[in-house]
Amino acid sequence: MALKGKILLHGQTDIGSVRDHNEDAIGCDENIALAVLADGMGGHRGGEMASAITVSTILEFILDKAKDINTGETDDETGYSAESLMIHEAITLANKNVHDSSEANAQYRGMGTTVVVVMFYDNRFSVAHVGDSRLYRYRDGELEQITRDHSLMQELIDRGFYTPEQARNSLNKNLVTRAIGIDSNVQIDVQEDVAMVDDIYLLCSDGVTDMIEDELIKSAIMSNSNDLEKAATEIIKLANDHGGKDNISALLAKPVKSFPAKNGLFSRFFDLFS
Repeated sequence: MALKGKILLHGQTDIGSVRDHNEDAIGCDENIALAVLADGMGGHRGGEMASAITVSTILEFILDKAKDINTGETDDETGYSAESLMIHEAITLANKNVHDSSEANAQYRGMGTTVVVVMFYDNRFSVAHVGDSRLYRYRDGELEQITRDHSLMQELIDRGFYTPEQARNSLNKNLVTRAIGIDSNVQIDVQEDVAMVDDIYLLCSDGVTDMIEDELIKSAIMSNSNDLEKAATEIIKLANDHGGKDNISALLAKPVKSFPAKNGLFSRFFDLFS
C-alpha cells in the first residue's frame, strides 16, 4: 500500500556540542511510512557501525517484505498485525547482523545500539523498540511518551527508588538494560495503536531527552506543527543550547490524510457501521 503524501516524514541528526563523531543513525521511507532511529554504543566507532548496520538492515528487510504482506491482517496466534511481526523479524535480523559483526571484528567487540521503529498502515501504527531511544506522540496539544525505556534508571523509577525528576540528574540514567547486538538474542517490545490525522510522532535518541524536558519538546512541536523540518531543527537546537553532550537525533512523522487499507481491520469496521 503506497502511503506517500499521506504520512509526512522528516529526520535530522546532529553530532552535538561535545562528541567528535556521530553514533546515531536514522532512516525512513515515505512510500511505506516507515521510520527507524538507532543510537549506537561502543569504542573505536563501534557504536557508529552498530547503528548503521541496524538501520540499513531494518530498512532493506522491510522494503523487501512489505510488498508481500496483507496490510492490516492480524495473526491468529499472536494477535499482532502482519506489520508488527515483520518489524519484529527485521529487528531480530539486525540484532544478529550486529552481533555477528562484533564477534568477527575485534575492534568492534561489544558494540551495540538502541533502536526504535515505527510503521503506519490501515489508520494505525506499530512501534517496536529496544533500549532508551523513544517514541512520543503529540495529539490535541498534549505530548505522550509511547515507549518505555529499557534502562536501569527506568527500573529504579518503577520500583520507587527514584522519581522521574530525580532520575534526570542521576549519573546512571544512560545505562540500558537491553540493546541490539550485545547478545545473540534480544527481547523486543512491540505496541500497536490508532493513528489520527494531524498526530505528530517523534522518534528521538537520548541526546534529546537527556538535554531537554518533555515540555520543551512539546513546545517545539506545537510551534512548528505545520513544518516538520522546522520542528526537528528546533528540537536539535534546544538540545545543543542545553549542553549538547551527546549526539542528537529527531525523526518526525505526521499523518495528513486518512489511510485505511481496503481489506484492513479498520476499513472492515467502518464498512460494518456505514
